[in-house]
Amino acid sequence: MDWQIWLFVIGLGLSLFAQIKVQSSFGRYNRVMARSGYTGFRAARRVLDENGLREVDVQRVGGSLTDHYSPREKVLRLSDATHDSRSVAAIGVALHEVGHAVQHKEGYFANKIRSALLLPANIGSQFGPVLAVAGLLMQSALGDQLMSIGILFFAASVLFYLVTLPVEFNASRRALAMLSQTGILADDEIRGARKVLSAAALTYVASALTAVLYLLRFVAMAGSRRRR
Repeated sequence: MDWQIWLFVIGLGLSLFAQIKVQSSFGRYNRVMARSGYTGFRAARRVLDENGLREVDVQRVGGSLTDHYSPREKVLRLSDATHDSRSVAAIGVALHEVGHAVQHKEGYFANKIRSALLLPANIGSQFGPVLAVAGLLMQSALGDQLMSIGILFFAASVLFYLVTLPVEFNASRRALAMLSQTGILADDEIRGARKVLSAAALTYVASALTAVLYLLRFVAMAGSRRRR
């Protein structure tokens, strides 16, 4: 079981590093003001309109780095730290969310898969581990079945995390391209936005890796049980 312990240590370490990295990068470039004078809200509104997304509303949401796009509501929500800020970091984050809105409009394939997996992933993340552990504790054929079902449920959430990676990477690439095309940020400022978005992407990598490690652990436990 030593390899499992080491994998979890690595996963935990990467998750912690990712959180520190994103906070550090955002904090650094949140103090660098864009020379264009754009705020996160103005930048998002302009680029949405220029991409034929005038129907998408831009709203403020509480917190920091709670920014997200809701395709069902067609609402782009920017956090308090982003909405009115003129910083390079805030504008980069705002345009990343615009990238998600453009993905939805264009029917980006990976985004469609991710949306389809949302409900199974939510169910799998909540009930998969419970069923797997319950099955492990039951010394019977029913226990084997429960464990297998739990692993299958949890695998759906792992797949969701993996599909999320290309969706997030693509949204960041779109954001950087739109920043360059519109001139909202200068070339040297775009480098700062790229660092912020790269750090944010690392959090998704860490989440995906952690989910994969949990799945591997459940599979290893099931294999060990069957060999008894």
